[in-house]
Amino acid sequence: MSSCNSCPTNECSDEEKATCMIENNPMNSIKNVIGVMSGKGGVGKSTISVLLAKYLKKQGYSVGILDADITGPSIPSLLGISDKKATGSEEFIFPIETDDHIKVMSLNLLMEDENQPVIWRGPIISGTVKQFWTHVLWDELDYLIIDLPPGTGDVALTVMQSVPINGLVMVSVPQKLVSMIVSKAVNMAKTMNIKVLGVIENMSYLECPHCKKKIKLYDSEDTESFLKQMDLELLGELPMTNDISNIAKVDYSQIEAIFDSVAENVLKALKKIQ
Repeated sequence: MSSCNSCPTNECSDEEKATCMIENNPMNSIKNVIGVMSGKGGVGKSTISVLLAKYLKKQGYSVGILDADITGPSIPSLLGISDKKATGSEEFIFPIETDDHIKVMSLNLLMEDENQPVIWRGPIISGTVKQFWTHVLWDELDYLIIDLPPGTGDVALTVMQSVPINGLVMVSVPQKLVSMIVSKAVNMAKTMNIKVLGVIENMSYLECPHCKKKIKLYDSEDTESFLKQMDLELLGELPMTNDISNIAKVDYSQIEAIFDSVAENVLKALKKIQ
């Protein structure tokens, strides 16, 4: 049976439960759902989703990734499974499994040509994402990572209303404008009573190849001010490096020295609220 221990409706009144939009597939048992979100595109949100999934798998957990970015799905490319296609029956959609046994569902895995645009209106896109939760046969998972589209539109709203998310990880880059946009996403999550685990600051610095000194690209005081203002925890800072940007071609062992501590902070933040 589907696990409901983490469902936010556990703390709701009977009246609130009657209007709850969360539906669980009884064939699935998913213990933890972590959403990865950003205020805008191009900050490495999908890459962080993949890195987090690979870290959890390395720890021995069963892991899945739901690609909720319907109009810009990049998870299959980042995992090197663009050539694979998902199948289904009258009842279920079966996710693709990577070589390292991470289960994945993305619209690109259902399309004949991944380069064709998805020209759908909002309700259809939102309905598709909801089906990826209710109709995909995820089976038993310790963690499901949901790669949300950038912004605070229909899909983000649908996921927050329809999926029992345990916590959200915000991905940002150290720029004032991006921080302002991320704050909108944080406030949306708070409005929906979804816990924000903290912020991962991507492209935060360059590392000198000779002395290994960190070279900050922007004023770190801006980040500190943003975190304090929004009452958020900094889960970690990631450098600008080809290893991270080319994750599809790089084994996780080449990234772990950079990312492991960040992922550990995500899990610590999740345990604090459980």
